[in-house]
Amino acid sequence: MEWANQLCENRQFGSKMTDSKYFTTTKKGEIFELKAELNSDKKEKKKEAVKKVIASMTVGKDVSALFPDVVNCMQTDNLELKKLVYLYLMNYAKSQPDMAIMAVNTFVKDCEDANPLIRALAVRTMGCIRVDKITEYLCEPLRKCLKDEDPYVRKTAAVCVAKLHDINAQLVEDQGFLDTLKDLISDSNPMVVANAVAALSEIAESHPNSNLLDLNPQSINKLLTALNECTEWGQIFILDCLANYTPRDDRESQSICERVTPRLSHANSAVVLSAVKVLMKFMEMLPKDLDYYSTLLKKLAPPLVTLLSAEPELQYVALRNINLIVQKRPEILKHEMKVFFVKYNDPIYVKLEKLDIMIRLASQANIAQVLAELKEYATEVDVDFVRKAVRAIGRCAIKVEQSAERCVSTLLDLIQTKVNYVVQEAIVVIKDIFRKYPNKYESVIATLCENLDSLDEPEARAAMIWIVGEYAERIDNADELLESFLEGFHDESTQVQLQLLTAIVKLFLKKPTETQELVQQVLSLATQDSDNPDLRDRGYIYWRLLSTDPVAAKEVVLAEKPLISEETDLIEPTLLEELICHIGTLASVYHKPPSAFVEGSRGVMHKRLPARTGSGESTESPDAGTAAGGSAPEAAPSIIPSQGDLLGDLLNLDMAPPTTSGPPPPTTGMQMGGMDLLGGGLDSLLGGDIGGSPAMGAGFGAAPAVMPASLNAPVGGGLGDLFDLGGVGMPMGAYIPPKIVWLPAMKAKGLEISGTFARRAGVIQMELILTNKAMSVMTDFAIQFNRNSFGLAPAGPLQVLTPLGPNQTIEVSLPLSTVGPVMKMDPLNNLQVAVKNNIDVFYFSCQYPISMLFVEDGKMERQVFLATWKDIPNDNESQFQIKDCHLNSDAASSKLQGSNIFTIAKRTVDGQDMLYMSIKLSNGIWVLAELRVQAGNPNYTMTTIRRSGSSLKMLTLFPCAACTLTSLCCCCMDLMLSQYNT
Repeated sequence: MEWANQLCENRQFGSKMTDSKYFTTTKKGEIFELKAELNSDKKEKKKEAVKKVIASMTVGKDVSALFPDVVNCMQTDNLELKKLVYLYLMNYAKSQPDMAIMAVNTFVKDCEDANPLIRALAVRTMGCIRVDKITEYLCEPLRKCLKDEDPYVRKTAAVCVAKLHDINAQLVEDQGFLDTLKDLISDSNPMVVANAVAALSEIAESHPNSNLLDLNPQSINKLLTALNECTEWGQIFILDCLANYTPRDDRESQSICERVTPRLSHANSAVVLSAVKVLMKFMEMLPKDLDYYSTLLKKLAPPLVTLLSAEPELQYVALRNINLIVQKRPEILKHEMKVFFVKYNDPIYVKLEKLDIMIRLASQANIAQVLAELKEYATEVDVDFVRKAVRAIGRCAIKVEQSAERCVSTLLDLIQTKVNYVVQEAIVVIKDIFRKYPNKYESVIATLCENLDSLDEPEARAAMIWIVGEYAERIDNADELLESFLEGFHDESTQVQLQLLTAIVKLFLKKPTETQELVQQVLSLATQDSDNPDLRDRGYIYWRLLSTDPVAAKEVVLAEKPLISEETDLIEPTLLEELICHIGTLASVYHKPPSAFVEGSRGVMHKRLPARTGSGESTESPDAGTAAGGSAPEAAPSIIPSQGDLLGDLLNLDMAPPTTSGPPPPTTGMQMGGMDLLGGGLDSLLGGDIGGSPAMGAGFGAAPAVMPASLNAPVGGGLGDLFDLGGVGMPMGAYIPPKIVWLPAMKAKGLEISGTFARRAGVIQMELILTNKAMSVMTDFAIQFNRNSFGLAPAGPLQVLTPLGPNQTIEVSLPLSTVGPVMKMDPLNNLQVAVKNNIDVFYFSCQYPISMLFVEDGKMERQVFLATWKDIPNDNESQFQIKDCHLNSDAASSKLQGSNIFTIAKRTVDGQDMLYMSIKLSNGIWVLAELRVQAGNPNYTMTTIRRSGSSLKMLTLFPCAACTLTSLCCCCMDLMLSQYNT
């Protein structure tokens, strides 16, 4: 609190004897005694009384009853007494606003005092009193203090403007204080400049689009001049301000870097990190072939290394920032590997961070040194650290190919130690090495199999099972090994069960005659005895593949796997650029943008590094900054980001669902023209008639046996009349399509499910009608979705609170979230659903209106819209025709806004209205559109654009989804406009 800070400041005015006497226990009648002392004619007695009042206030006692008496003490020349009274006022003015007005005249008078300390004290206190009635009287004194002859008063007044802006922003703008604050940037005193920059920066944060800090080369020169003379915190304010400036060219960028570089040797670590932030940003504009560029790289290393000699807490902050820096420019610290070697007395959080940076800096030149360290770490007593060290050895093998053999040898030595958790971590990383270098190190499999019995962690067991299944043809007793895992199948974790299922299917395809009984056993366990929908779904997929087309089964299950990536934990390039712009702040420690953890932010400006001008490189490139020397990654198309990627094989993922446009394939080997490897076919394995069970072929990964008629409609057919059924004059609102039958009773043992989707108050609702057309009571309802294009998932359980009797119907509204797992569907808005009750599990597919995903904050700022529209190349445009629509442009705009399609601007050219619109989907994707409406012409032209590349998270996952998405959005608007007329 401000008054507490000033209380500490007052210590210099304290008497020679101790002040502890003022904090003694309250006596009875003390308030009355204090009141008498405050009104005493003796100055010393009055000062002692005020000290007692402040002491009572400090320990939490209520002394507000003395407000008028304390205020009367303001009329004094004693600076110590005046400060104490001001402290009291700041604390109690809000609870006594009417009484606080009494002090205004004294404030105004003190603002014109001959002593600059009193003038500054008065304006500072008035800024801290958050009472509207007082702020009106603050304007004139503040205006004078901003132009005061004493720099101490001016710098205090500059901060007061920011405080006043927080209380009443409109008043500050009306009084012209912002312009005065901008003028102070040119002040002759460096501390005034620093405080003016700090105040403007704070105001700009709450109004990101205000452009208050309109920097130009002249003002930048003044800031750089002040940088050398102000205090350390003033330097931080100025450096942070410089980081927001974009130089005109590489020459100006180099000039700024030269003048900022001396700050790297500052004793304050915050100043050093702020200087690093400025240099990291401006280096983007320097040509890499410039001599100064390489010189600057060398200058950045020593200050970063020096930060690691501080206490552990500061080390951790420095390491988190260095982690970002080496991801962007590893060449800065490539010769400083030893600095990151772990010390015995480092806290665990410092050890783990150092380990991470060591891996990022590992190269062929230093890999021997790194491996020797990591092997030493693997013998430590801290289990978490040992695990991380063993995994680091595996990451080294994947990153530096020349070291792979040495890494494998090191891992084998660690396995020989027989330390349980070391062995398990080693097996996990060896599996990754096998994925990176197939058919190269399989000779170690025998050693791994010796440790099979000691594995008790799910990840290690799953890794070992994968190895046995993948190299089953090289392991004589592979069937026995996998059968030993099968004995406790239901006690295993889901991860192990899925791996075991896939491994046994692989083994069966490689040795069909020897393992037929084993594969039948695991398929039966996965499909009939398991409650896990993912496991059951995968089991049905394998079952149908093996029963119908063995050739296809081999192509799918034994397909050549893409290589795993060298770096699976690099921060996404766009986010990395933003975090580099926040070096030295909390964002660089969390490795999250400020918008992710700052609550109540009114508008966050996403910072980006400037484009390089000297070498023709651009930060828009997804490859920019990913390689140490700027080289492009090799064989990019054949490398997947991680094991969880959608391109992965059946080891880790469910199969992508087939399209729902046609009936499922036949289910017998004879019909397929292939041999049934399972002998008795699917019927014999399931032990009876399968015709009525949709679970057979309609799991989460397959289409239902018969699709409802509504699902065979074209894309967008389920969108309904989003223009609602009324006329133009009706209130705006998103249209709710009529309910249709999604699951007929004949396909679900008497349960009929009808439904639709609605968006209300920003929440997507799945509205269901459940009808029991069977003769038995239905209970225990539950619902689950398969992974889908937009991550739709139930936000809670299906609320069917009472049993559903025969011929009864119940309506249920299920709120949906958009944070579920994502997988591209075909069509894009397809949703596969499983509903369970006491009778069985039933599967169906439906299509949700894409407009349900249009969010309420989809109105893009006009300037952002214009810049984005210009920035996207013409190749990314798609054009569509909307026919037979008789709405004028205003009516069209009004109706579209009801479904969160916002008109940003409108212009008329040659009698043709052109509406520019923006849509934002729930996953953050933006679609921009232009609608051309010609008066008297019922045909509209719709143009949409999209940004390709990594800037849209969904398009990163689905490179071909962009065109589908824009087409779907256009179909949506076409439907809204055309159905309105019918």
